[in-house]
Amino acid sequence: MCVIGGGPAGYAAAMRAIDYGKRVILVERSRLGGTGIYDGALSSKTLWELSEKVYDVNHAFTERETPHFEISWKEVQKTLEEAILDRKFQYSCHQKLLEKVPLSKLFKYERGTARFLSPTEIEVQRGNQRKKISADYTVVAAGSRPRRLPKFEVDEKYILSSNGIDDIEDYPESLVIVGGGVIGCEYATIFSNFGKTKVSIIDRQDRILPFEDRDVSNMVARNLEKKGVKIHYNSSLLDLRKKDDKVIYKIRHADGSEEEIEVEKALLSIGRVPNTEHLGLQNAGVQVQEKSGHIVEEDTQTNVQNIYAVGDVSGHIALVNMGEIEARHAVEKIFGNNTEPLTYRNVCTIMFTHPIVASVGMHEDQCREQNIPHKVVKIDYSLIARAIAMRATEGFFKIIVTDDEEMKILGMRACGAHSSSAIQAVALLIKMDMGIEALAELAHPHPSIIEGIQECVRMLLNKSVFKSSVFADKMQCYAWRDGHVEALQRL
Repeated sequence: MCVIGGGPAGYAAAMRAIDYGKRVILVERSRLGGTGIYDGALSSKTLWELSEKVYDVNHAFTERETPHFEISWKEVQKTLEEAILDRKFQYSCHQKLLEKVPLSKLFKYERGTARFLSPTEIEVQRGNQRKKISADYTVVAAGSRPRRLPKFEVDEKYILSSNGIDDIEDYPESLVIVGGGVIGCEYATIFSNFGKTKVSIIDRQDRILPFEDRDVSNMVARNLEKKGVKIHYNSSLLDLRKKDDKVIYKIRHADGSEEEIEVEKALLSIGRVPNTEHLGLQNAGVQVQEKSGHIVEEDTQTNVQNIYAVGDVSGHIALVNMGEIEARHAVEKIFGNNTEPLTYRNVCTIMFTHPIVASVGMHEDQCREQNIPHKVVKIDYSLIARAIAMRATEGFFKIIVTDDEEMKILGMRACGAHSSSAIQAVALLIKMDMGIEALAELAHPHPSIIEGIQECVRMLLNKSVFKSSVFADKMQCYAWRDGHVEALQRL
């Protein structure tokens, strides 16, 4: 097997093929680990973790006469470099030791740019050197890069993408973020947490995170605005240019008025595009979506029987965990005769905003758009003992179930402290196509945030400790049927 791309998905594919005793060559043009280490998940989450610590310290002493705690950008970058070095070292050592132990007969790492010559032949170029590889199977895991706008130049110094934002020399005094999606909101959270940058967001929609339910996006927006972030809703970007050592952006508001604003830096956060255009896919006969550039595949297999596509190039969900799952699934289809199709019904995601938003499965708007009758139960963090002990009572759990006696889980949203630890059991129930009874009877640890999940499902079963008819502003239970909402007050 040849694996093109050494990011999380590609590396997972290579290692899974070794499990089957197959000879594998892993081709990576740049850095082993890809955006799983560099300019992606690890770097942004390291920044987020550090910024949250700074914010928490300062927030705890807001009402006391205590000097504002600050950390220099040089110290921030040192922490970031240490985190990246730790993970880079692990990948590097693992790869080098694999090539020395008995598995060396199975694994080879090749640095260079891969291009198909035919369905079974691949050319790898590094500098002026070219090699030809023959492989029975190929897994394409070439990843993606930040999307750019053709009218606006990204110089990675003043106008930045997510690839360049970590390399700035100091906190910018002001930063405009173009795009109110996950990456944009995460970086808005990071820089507003540090408290050294005036942040603004430009979004064409009437709310940020428009792919989520309104209660989720409203909570994130409210917290950003509390920290001084200015959100330009329903606004279109007319101009974005460097002028001297500043950036000028011009926007048109919903009412048609236009505004020109000067900032120190700009961050383009408008999605990502797959790295497929230089792979020579046409030489192998692999179909590619004309507009997006994503590889056309079905359950990871392309229209060419021996070529598979996983991770960001496939266009499903651009997450490290899903890239790895897709990659392992593809290899298991090839060598393990796995015929069970991959499901995306129980994909767990985390948005590192303030508060953290964790999700699995469908949200309310999706259920309504698909005309699926359902019940919704929601509990506020202020009723959860652990949240009270943490003095972190902002947030909620929301669970969506089928509108029948089985009450199988369709989806869940968790906003608040420790929410990322609360969704795995629900994801398992979705995968197993089970109802909520197991969660209601399970002995949850106390005190813990996940006790809120148990109280949610107990509310659906009409046996909660607190009654929603008493705490109606903190506990909600309702059904959606044929376009109508019906309150289900539990006594």
